[in-house]
Amino acid sequence: MARKHDKTGTNPEAAAQRLRQLSTHIPEAADYSDVLSQITTLRSLAATPDPQNRGYIRQKQAGKLWVRERIDLLFDPGTFSEIGSISGTVTWRKSGPRQEMPESFVPSNNIQGTGKLSGRQVLLTADDFSIRGGHADGSTFTKTIYLEKLAIALKLPVVKLVDGSSGGGSVTTIKKAGWSYLPYVPSYQYVVQQLNMGIPNLGAVVGPAIGLGAARVVSCHFSVMAADIGSLFNAGPKVVEGATFEEGLDFQSLGGPMIHCTNGTIDNIAANEAECYEQLRTVLGYLPNSGSDAPPVKPCDDPTTREEISLRRIIPRRQARMYNPRTIITAIVDRNSWFEIGAYWGKTAIGGLARLDGHPVGIITLNCEVNGGALDAGGSQKLTRLLKLCDVMNLPVLQFIDVPGYAIGTVAERTATMRWGVELAKTYFSTTMPIFNVITRRAFGVAGGIMLGARDPVMQVAWPSGQWGSLPLDGGIEVGHRHELREAEKEGNKTERYKELEDEYIRLMNPVRTANAFGVEEIIDPKNTRSICCAWAKHVYEALMSDRLADRACGRIRPVF
Repeated sequence: MARKHDKTGTNPEAAAQRLRQLSTHIPEAADYSDVLSQITTLRSLAATPDPQNRGYIRQKQAGKLWVRERIDLLFDPGTFSEIGSISGTVTWRKSGPRQEMPESFVPSNNIQGTGKLSGRQVLLTADDFSIRGGHADGSTFTKTIYLEKLAIALKLPVVKLVDGSSGGGSVTTIKKAGWSYLPYVPSYQYVVQQLNMGIPNLGAVVGPAIGLGAARVVSCHFSVMAADIGSLFNAGPKVVEGATFEEGLDFQSLGGPMIHCTNGTIDNIAANEAECYEQLRTVLGYLPNSGSDAPPVKPCDDPTTREEISLRRIIPRRQARMYNPRTIITAIVDRNSWFEIGAYWGKTAIGGLARLDGHPVGIITLNCEVNGGALDAGGSQKLTRLLKLCDVMNLPVLQFIDVPGYAIGTVAERTATMRWGVELAKTYFSTTMPIFNVITRRAFGVAGGIMLGARDPVMQVAWPSGQWGSLPLDGGIEVGHRHELREAEKEGNKTERYKELEDEYIRLMNPVRTANAFGVEEIIDPKNTRSICCAWAKHVYEALMSDRLADRACGRIRPVF
């Protein structure tokens, strides 16, 4: 068959074929604007909430901020830079032989990046509960692991906003993959490495923290839960109902703040998300970027020579009377620098962070208003955790000693007080941060001896109100003079004899007598306590801190959180 030609003698079919061939050789935009356009489109989709999205609607109905609203509230304005901003699942539409455009985009449900908290550069990992409830089938797991590795490489603090399972498992993952998997947690080795390196891990529970999400936030050096929306559990109410037949549970009754902020699982409670983030900023202000550095020293306008005359009267002469130990702390540390950790659990002990002449320190005291100050299992656990925190963060510790010993009685025995007391003792003697003691009143028993003698030589002073020994007089006289008091009881004068013995012991326990024998190094006027403690803290930072950092760098000391 003869070929058809147009008036110019050209074959139209051949021309069309030639044009198609040429079109495939037209180079893409030299400035890569096509690729940049795709990136811009995906970023725009990720950063723009869909009001019709079921997950987004659920998030708002629960009274929670969307994940990117949280980031704006947390960080200094304009400082957040996302890592993995276009990771997720894309549906592509072909727009040419070699071109395509994103038609729809489901971002990864874990947002990561860097930003500044009060001027400090930190890394962030934040769950987006509106996408598959934060489960693994909506996440990019390698992205999560990458951030944990990055924190180690850059030695930058990590903030974790947990709302969901943080990439934890979902049965739908099996359906999607077509096979079941062994539930390894490959990121956790890097988390443990960060914790021991003293890279601050700060976590906030801003929704239901489930399974892996719960583990991630509880692992942190410091954790806080938003009381209005936070909860934490190993498995949700429906799973619990099927396994234990406990019906009618909701998030709050299963694992709300009244449970986990009072049992030590979570350190602190906050009224809402905004207060959570404020606590994270505050805690970070006391901590270094890693254990390779000294904690940040800040200018201080509170005079180190400030005297507190009221401290002379705060300890009652009658040993059975109580006082508020927090009053002593706030009177001695820099004004407005006291930050308590774990106020609602382990209440026989008080611990937290503060500054002395601008130098961050850990603070420990016993609480005579609870159980007479006798250290129970919960108090021992709280102090153990705080001591480890201070050790990995190079924070010196200031202790106010008023301890009658470990708690006694059936409740103390049932709750394994001695087991946890021994764990506390092991922590005192395995940590290496400097400790300074101010003996305000009692120092008795094993608990007193451990708290006082964990460093050699001891660095300490005592107040005139100090009393110490193997046992408090209450009960101690009965034990030491049992036979004598029995004989006195037969003669009808037990009360008088007990009073004579008590008066004699009180006379002999005059702290001045102990100082005469150099059993205590120095007894000071309580009003001078601040200046003495500030001088100690300054010396630690200026003379001892560099040696400690060098020892950590060469591996001579290896703190463990």
